[in-house]
Amino acid sequence: MSVARAEGAVGSSTSLTDPVRHPHSAAPKVRVKRAFVLLLMTLVLPGSAQIVAGDRRLGRRALRATFTGWALVLLFLVLALTDRALVVGIVTHRWWSLALILVLLAVAVAWAVLFINTLRLIRLPLLDRGVRPFVAATLALLMVLTSGSLGYGAYLLGVGRSTVGSIFSSGPAFDPVDGRYNFLLMGGDAGEDRTGRRPDSISVISVDAETGSTVTFSIPRNFQNAPFPADSPLRDVYPDGYSCGDDCIINSLYTEVTQNYAELYPDAADPGAAAMMDAASGVLGIEVQAYLLVDMNGFEQLIDAMGGIRIDAGGWVPITAAEIPGTDPVRHYPPDGWIAPGVQTLDGYHALWYARSREFVTDYHRISRQQCVQQAMIAQLDPATLLTRFQSIAAAGTQIVETDIAQDQLAGFVDLALEAQGQQTRRLTIGAPDFGTVAENFATYPDFDRIHSRVGQMLAEDVDPGAAGPLPLERAGVVLPAQGADTGITEEYLQELAAIGDDATLGELLADNGKCSPA
Repeated sequence: MSVARAEGAVGSSTSLTDPVRHPHSAAPKVRVKRAFVLLLMTLVLPGSAQIVAGDRRLGRRALRATFTGWALVLLFLVLALTDRALVVGIVTHRWWSLALILVLLAVAVAWAVLFINTLRLIRLPLLDRGVRPFVAATLALLMVLTSGSLGYGAYLLGVGRSTVGSIFSSGPAFDPVDGRYNFLLMGGDAGEDRTGRRPDSISVISVDAETGSTVTFSIPRNFQNAPFPADSPLRDVYPDGYSCGDDCIINSLYTEVTQNYAELYPDAADPGAAAMMDAASGVLGIEVQAYLLVDMNGFEQLIDAMGGIRIDAGGWVPITAAEIPGTDPVRHYPPDGWIAPGVQTLDGYHALWYARSREFVTDYHRISRQQCVQQAMIAQLDPATLLTRFQSIAAAGTQIVETDIAQDQLAGFVDLALEAQGQQTRRLTIGAPDFGTVAENFATYPDFDRIHSRVGQMLAEDVDPGAAGPLPLERAGVVLPAQGADTGITEEYLQELAAIGDDATLGELLADNGKCSPA
């Protein structure tokens, strides 16, 4: 009995002098070291500090939650590598994303509680006065890095959830046609001098459902005689196609249907967009299944939210000024400014004009620049940009993007977009220079058999999925004047030519302004 009492007394004495659980018996240097070790333990393995120096029951519960959390993070990373569509589906799903937000907030609060509990275990009054501020500052920094980051992640996920819900529809998903998804991409412009909104930029993006191989078909805004598929309600209104001369250029169809034939598309949220899908299907001879409409008035907000886009411009591009009243044909005042050739970063205002301007040149120059801007946006919308500018990009997106793509199908398309990154993007313009010349006026009198044959040919071509980057314009079938060296042309000289109305010389000097590539 006496031996047992002695052993118990020794054990009790040892526990009371344990510097981890009883820092009052430790030297000042040991107390400081203990404080930072406990903070590090709470950072790396939440709950471990409570196990060694505090409430063991709380520590065990926290450790179980920690191990469970790390296992879930590991599972998430494995899924991100093996099944990205599932991960994106969870993040974008209206209820799963809400559950993930709540979990992140709960973990953030629990981690903060453990740090505060660790501060109690440290016992600041036992530390030297000069050390206390450093310990407190370290604690605050670690709480910001952990709980703060988790809370901010929950906030960003909430912003994304709201954005997805605002942009994407709740309609049914659709299957690929002949192994491809075909999307109509329009840049809508509702200027003060226009009645309604007209899509000045019209492209169909065709994506292979397996490989992500992408082909972009650009349709000029002034394209005429667009036919409609047999199942289109507009087939009865325009049996010979949209063929009433200059009043029936394809970009006017959106406003025409919105104002006069909306009842033909009773199930469409945007009858004008539905009509444009039918017209694009007839022009290309493929079924266009969904659309995305980008409001060009808000386009510059999105570019600014991205921090600008970097391009290599081939020639001078004018920023068009206001129309001169009473002129027929319509003329403009000298340009409000110029976008110079060369590698540069364009803000939203200049990127918008770079994609929009057609003064002194043709629609086909503008189409080439629009294709370049689209590629630059895709190439530069990388994970780092999304992470650092997510809130502003999301806010801009809700204001300028309209689509009928179902939210439930978003995950698969995001995964497909990731597959497409780094692959060749082939391009074809339904008009000059891919079909005839500007003088031949192919956009007014199109040969649809020739168009359908060429489109089918491009879709049937095998493309190496490992090929890097988009095709240069020359290899994509777009023939543009070569980009020369510095010719000595200045903005002042161009402005003087515009002031005296020398459009012929300006047309020659700006002939290469359709040449562009993402930088």
